[in-house]
Amino acid sequence: MDERALGTTGYDVTEVGMGTWNVGSDWGEVSEDEGREAIRAALDAGITFLDTADVYGDGRSERLIREVLADHDAEPVVATKAGRRLDPHVAADYDREHLEKFVDRSLENLGVETLDLLQLHCPPTDAYYQPETFEALSGLVDEGKIAHYGVSVERCEEGLKAIEYPGVETVQIIANPLRQRPTELFFREADRRDVGVIVRVPLASGLLTGALDADTEFPEDDHRNYNRDGDAFDVGETFAGVPYDVGLEAVDELRPAVPEEWSMAQFTLRWILDFDAVTTVIPGSTNPEHVRANAAASRLRSLSDEERATVTEVYDESVREYVHHRW
Repeated sequence: MDERALGTTGYDVTEVGMGTWNVGSDWGEVSEDEGREAIRAALDAGITFLDTADVYGDGRSERLIREVLADHDAEPVVATKAGRRLDPHVAADYDREHLEKFVDRSLENLGVETLDLLQLHCPPTDAYYQPETFEALSGLVDEGKIAHYGVSVERCEEGLKAIEYPGVETVQIIANPLRQRPTELFFREADRRDVGVIVRVPLASGLLTGALDADTEFPEDDHRNYNRDGDAFDVGETFAGVPYDVGLEAVDELRPAVPEEWSMAQFTLRWILDFDAVTTVIPGSTNPEHVRANAAASRLRSLSDEERATVTEVYDESVREYVHHRW
């Protein structure tokens, strides 16, 4: 698999990584054995970037990564996140005291002395206007508890503000054929500033796998059931913020553009990777076959002008009005 430089961190990581939200929680019942098997499949496929968070299963995802790595030769870059353990989740508490406590917990969960990359976990917008928050992160670097830091954002404006701070080396953001606004100004600015871009929710919570339909039922503890209206967290995290029926219709409109030998998921991942600003894309899955197929997208050709034009047309005509102005 091809590798790309992760901003100025000094890490080279595979352009297809793995997100482990699915392994931790919020996607229905997943056993620990299934979680470990999925992580192992990613490493066996050559993936060298794993993304997790301290709240995924209350640390379960981090712990499973530690357990798999203890018995595997791979040495991937492991990125985790902090901040969502705050209750209430307020910008003022993105301070040294709270962040250090969260970092210490992640260090224990992952069984390491230094975190490769710590990302603020979609904090309130006001946190991006608090220099003391980023000073706290720099202090944790100086102390040796984290090697590098970045942010995971909901909105392009948050990402643009974050990269004004010189210590922010990466930004994680949602982008896919159903969420195209980041590919405009944000991608250009991140590329210009040599900031690593980590693309999450690339498959729009499964919509862009092409495997869902109007009759698909989701478990009670799956965010695709309980967060469709944003009742638990930002609605943009579920189906990329696109109303489910609208998303299904858009996927059907995209199908004719997908090469016969490709899956819809591979087509989607390749569309994202064709942007030079993107460092890595982090689809999540607990199915080892899907993990391997996602990794294989790295070896596919770039999309043709005609294929990309179809993606643009579907977005402009069917999806843009629902998402473009919001994120």
